[in-house]
Amino acid sequence: MEKSLEYELIKLVIKQCNVEGIRAEEVALDQPIIGPESPLDLDSLDALEIVVAVQKHYNVRIGGENISREILQSFTALANFIRQSQQKVA
Repeated sequence: MEKSLEYELIKLVIKQCNVEGIRAEEVALDQPIIGPESPLDLDSLDALEIVVAVQKHYNVRIGGENISREILQSFTALANFIRQSQQKVA
């Protein structure tokens, strides 16, 4: 399966949240994006920035706190959400 979207998302998050000292290739796709287990050390304010950036960049709608929490579990989950959302539009 193509993983370029996942790495594109990692790079977007690193840039959007001003993460320093880590490269996209160092982040495992199944690691949490937000919280204490996240290699990016991101919190709930960063989550909001990520949601806004993803909505703008990929033209998808992320509605509700529960959906946001669910899709921000990992870069794999986020990429799958984007793929599914874009398929619905197509």
